[in-house]
Amino acid sequence: QVQLVESGGGLVQAGGSLRLACAASGRTFSSYAMGWFRQAPGKEREFVAAITGSGEMTTYADSVKGRFTISRDNAKNTVSLQMNSLKPEDTAVYYCAASLKTYYSGSRYSLYDYWGQGTQVTVSS
Repeated sequence: QVQLVESGGGLVQAGGSLRLACAASGRTFSSYAMGWFRQAPGKEREFVAAITGSGEMTTYADSVKGRFTISRDNAKNTVSLQMNSLKPEDTAVYYCAASLKTYYSGSRYSLYDYWGQGTQVTVSS
């Protein structure tokens, strides 16, 4: 079992930056692949980025590629999402997720086993 707590959301103007963090409980953080998803009002939850347990491999949605960077610090049990050049369409609740498949870095919602409560990101135009 792992508990995930997101932080770092807020209100930012278009073109600005935010850094989200997700703190995980437990002693085996490096055994979990981690992902970020988001859900805008009236829309389905969508994949944003993912990283394998070791941090060697990352994957991004096309909509954020080149603007967002996912990283992790296994010594601190944290995963981060650096978001640059934010756009109004990035407005959503952002969720951190953990997968028991250590080497997974994909977008399949069903392969993530644990979820945080989410943090709101609002980008004004």
